This record gives sequence, C-alpha cells and structure tokens, in this order.
Amino acid sequence: MDTFKILLLIARPAAGKSEIIHFLKNAPDDERAGRFHIGSFAEIDDFPMLWAWFEEDALLERMGYPRLHTTQDGHFNNTYLWDLLIERIGLEYQKKLRDFSVETIIVEFSRGTEHGGYQRAFGHLTDQILKDLAILYVDVPWEESLRKNRKRFNPDRPDSILEHGLSDEKLERLYRYTDWHEIIKDKPDYLEIRGYKVPYVVFDNSDDLTTNPGAALGERLEMVLVKLWKNYQKR
Repeated sequence: MDTFKILLLIARPAAGKSEIIHFLKNAPDDERAGRFHIGSFAEIDDFPMLWAWFEEDALLERMGYPRLHTTQDGHFNNTYLWDLLIERIGLEYQKKLRDFSVETIIVEFSRGTEHGGYQRAFGHLTDQILKDLAILYVDVPWEESLRKNRKRFNPDRPDSILEHGLSDEKLERLYRYTDWHEIIKDKPDYLEIRGYKVPYVVFDNSDDLTTNPGAALGERLEMVLVKLWKNYQKR
C-alpha cells in the first residue's frame, strides 16, 4: 500500500492541523490514499491528554486535595510534563498498532521554545515511531495563530479538538516562538533524529485554506504530500 505508516502533523496552535485531519477523515478512502498517501487512519493528539490533567486537578482541588499537574492559572507544574506527553504518544502508538487495523497513524502536537521546542520533543519520540516517521509542518505567522485561536474558541466546549483555545497571554508565552525554522536550516527535505532519516515538508497556510476547506486545500495538500511521499520512499 502506497501510504505513510505514521505522519506527524505539527504547527502552532490554530494553524490548521485539526482541520486538515478533519478534511482527510471526510475524504473518500480511495481518494485519500491516491491523492494524499493516507490510508485508513487513527489519530493520536496530546491535547486530550493534557486537558484531562486540567480536569483532574480541578476535581482534586474541589475535593480538598493538592493539584497534581497544573497551577491554578493553567500552567504545568514542571517542564518535564511536556516530555511526558511525548512519551505518552509513544505508548499510545504501541496500543494503536496492537488494537487497530489501520494503514496510517496521524500524530498531532504543538511545541514552543518556552517548553523546549520541537528539538526537545523529537528527542522523546520512540525508535518505533522514528523508523517510519514523516513530518508535515503547517506554517503560519504568529499573528495568524493568534487570530485563529481567538476565532475558534468556544467557551462552552473548551475540551473540543476543533473549538478549544488559549488566552492571548498564554498563547504568546507558550507558542509565539518556535524552533522549527532553526531545526530545518540547511537541512532540505530530511531531518536527522537520533540516527533516523526523517523526511519533512512544509504546508504554507498563511492564506488560511483550512477555515473553509475546499478544492484549494486539497490541491495544496496533495502537492506537499506527494513530495513528502517521494522522499519517504527514498529515506
């Protein structure tokens, strides 16, 4: 089957990652495989994991016990919890391979330099993931991430994949600065991560093709994923 085994989808918050996954989920199976090299797929997103920590801490506080993971103003107690989320992704990947009959697994997360950036996160990906990994980075300016984060936030559904958001202050602190462009500097097409040759491609979404997905989104996504697939085969 000419499909990716595992695709890592990364970007700033509200850049369009979840919308791309939603678009792929609603594409016919043969079109998704033929145009985008994505087979039947399962998803791993660290947002539900970290949101569960916030919910658990709120419950513990209500019960009169200490919070375990987060402060009252919504920050992690320790930086290593960001690393734990990546380790959890590795564990979830093992379970997906064990329990689901799918051709592709899509992993989604965001990282800013304030909590170690992508360089630190990549160091916690398992060998099992890295040997079959391809990376799709959705590129938007900081201002676009801020605009779309404000627009998508639904206070009645803060746990929603498509409708969650951050305060402006928290978004700026955690995600304004990213190390992605520093990581790929002088490294066309491939990254070297712990000895593994990992192909990557950049999807430019500065003109926001994901808020109202249509033919233009499909065409650009096909263009970048075809390129990524060719490099994936040559890795």
